Amino acid sequence: MTLTVSRQRAGQQEYDPLLLWPALALLMLGLVMVYSASIATAEGSKFTGHQSVYFLIRHAVFLAVGLISAAVVFQMPLRFWQKVAPWLFLGGIALLVLVLIPHVGRSVNGSQRWLPLGVVNLQPSELMKLFAVLYAADYTSRKLADMGSFMRGFVPMAAVMLLVGFLLLREPDFGAFVVIIAIAMGILFLGGINVRIFSALVLVLLVGFVVLIWVSPYRRERIFGFMDPWQDAFGKGYQLSHALIAFGRGEWFGVGLGASVEKLFYLPEAHTDFLLAVIAEELGFVGVVVVIGMFALLVQRAFVIGRQALVLDRIYSGLVAQGIGIWIGVQSFINMGVNMGLLPTKGLTLPLMSFGGSGIFANCVTLAILLRIDYENRLLMRGGRA
Repeated sequence: MTLTVSRQRAGQQEYDPLLLWPALALLMLGLVMVYSASIATAEGSKFTGHQSVYFLIRHAVFLAVGLISAAVVFQMPLRFWQKVAPWLFLGGIALLVLVLIPHVGRSVNGSQRWLPLGVVNLQPSELMKLFAVLYAADYTSRKLADMGSFMRGFVPMAAVMLLVGFLLLREPDFGAFVVIIAIAMGILFLGGINVRIFSALVLVLLVGFVVLIWVSPYRRERIFGFMDPWQDAFGKGYQLSHALIAFGRGEWFGVGLGASVEKLFYLPEAHTDFLLAVIAEELGFVGVVVVIGMFALLVQRAFVIGRQALVLDRIYSGLVAQGIGIWIGVQSFINMGVNMGLLPTKGLTLPLMSFGGSGIFANCVTLAILLRIDYENRLLMRGGRA
């Protein structure tokens, strides 16, 4: 009886307000905070023409393109995404190969992660996160009967993810590698992979991460800098120490919007990787809690929508929704953990908020797919066809 009533109530609306409004709020707050965090950098750089609104305008354009694309994507049924998922995944692998070709991919700060496309740069790893969700959900929904088999259920997925991981580590982009592996592993787990296989795999991955960190000098330095950033506050602990200073200055209610000191050439990447630190300084503990709460709500709604789809026997849609929840949850958790000094420094942006065209575009399209899943769920609850 209760389930029937909840279905009727859900079916009366065209969308989930607890998903749509927090997502739009994060996008709009991100636009404001990117402007606030980037003013000093934009005014002090010859590359931007010393224009204070340089990053604001670009971020607004990226956001507009992302929202328009999201409106188009929302019209596409999930069966379309399931049909093209393998091809999108192959296209993503091709882009990851292309970005590694000398004089084709663009290198910034020692990382070759971008493809120059005239006035913008494409970051294939951002698109690959979405493609990994779509492909892993398609693979798992097709292989449900084989999820208990190591050779038939796990090995094929492991092989393609190892290929993706190899390409990402060549850039290097360890952060994207962690997120994509988390997406694939999470969807396999939700799809019913054998618990023994999953447990053994988690152990192997942990050992593998330790090895990857140990054999790479720059990753080791980041780990040691994270453990005690004040030991070398002007060297390997520079970013983290200034992020922590920003959190400390913000106290409960912040120093006021636009009044951050750390963004004045003290905190590197203030409008990208360390945007949360600027939020903490300007909006305080309360502002950070609000941001965390909205991300938590998005993740919770993604899993609720996914569970509804599974109840309606829409396996692929349910796994895609929950995969999106894993993606947003893992990436936002890592970014926040880095900003707060809980995790080693990684080059991961805060979803929906940080500056970056590829990331904002991928996030908007992903949310449109999630809203479409919810929309199709509601159609079925009303007795219609998805």
